[in-house]
Amino acid sequence: MPVEKLKRYLESEGVKYVTISHSQAFTAQEIAASAHIPGKELAKTVMVKVDGEMAMAVLPADDRVDRDLLRQATGAETVELASESEFRDVFPSCELGAMPPFGNLWGMKVFSDVRLAEDEEIAFNAGSHSELVRLAYGDFVRLVKPEVVHLTTREHVLAG
Repeated sequence: MPVEKLKRYLESEGVKYVTISHSQAFTAQEIAASAHIPGKELAKTVMVKVDGEMAMAVLPADDRVDRDLLRQATGAETVELASESEFRDVFPSCELGAMPPFGNLWGMKVFSDVRLAEDEEIAFNAGSHSELVRLAYGDFVRLVKPEVVHLTTREHVLAG
């Protein structure tokens, strides 16, 4: 079970966390509602290809990746959304689309949206469509070492 591997990793690093079981849900909005978490406090992992290299984009569940912003932030020539067939085999122990945002465990870069830093905690899929993990955002940054960038345009819309 994928969540067990993640729990062992978090415990080995001395991280305090909470698991949240919820009824099976697939979209970010369904997960947030089922787990009683505001959409902006739930992080979703979107698989992207940055100049052809698989990476994770982690952003608030109620938003979408702005590929142009990610391309500018990374200096890449191309940023594309990865298809399920391109990453299905990378995460064999995870349900498709429920990968935790710990790209470091799979040897890939992680880009985290700046909006996630607005909250003290981060919650995310733990490898299944029925369980989340919540932990301190600072622990997420310490373990994953994501590149924190602007991935969405929402803050510009709200500020305007």
